[in-house]
Amino acid sequence: MRILIVDDHPIVASGCRAVLADEGEIEILEAADAEDGECVFIVERPDLCIIDINLPTVSGFELARRILERAPEARIIMFSMNDDPAFAARAIECGAKGYVSKTGDPDDLVEAIRAVGGGGTYLPTAIARSIAFAGPALAQSPLSKLNAREMEILRLLSAGKSLSEIAWLVQSSYKTVANTSSIMRQKLGVKTSVELVRLAIDSGVA
Repeated sequence: MRILIVDDHPIVASGCRAVLADEGEIEILEAADAEDGECVFIVERPDLCIIDINLPTVSGFELARRILERAPEARIIMFSMNDDPAFAARAIECGAKGYVSKTGDPDDLVEAIRAVGGGGTYLPTAIARSIAFAGPALAQSPLSKLNAREMEILRLLSAGKSLSEIAWLVQSSYKTVANTSSIMRQKLGVKTSVELVRLAIDSGVA
């Protein structure tokens, strides 16, 4: 199996190699950001992608969107420091077949690779239980009101990017990004971009 790991921390890829050392013939491909990750995917066509949500430029959500737009059959596991069930739900919504928290049991990653690599899906038991029993609380989360593209623009706004920079990063027009920003403010009940960024920080998006 050929696995592409997209993460900007080399120690993560090294840790994955160590965890997967006993898993038979596995070739690890690496990329440090979304742009490199997309290029490696196009050239190498790995069997499985493990993508960190928090990448230096655009997020793992945006990279997953690009990969799935190009190859709908792609098998993707999202990898994050955040074990908030809203993030796991968002990963599933954007087309990922698995979600693993970096703070969880290392065996979770191995199980996820086995499941998703075999054509199935995977969520750690604790996260699956949190999603199942979050109910109204998950629905009431501000994040639940936003789609994957809106989440990406919100994250970039909170990182201090201008609308022009965001348009370039997400491969869209300035007008589309500006309209999306306005729609997000309406959805979230805030009036200014400053309030939007504050909400992003409070919700753990930033």
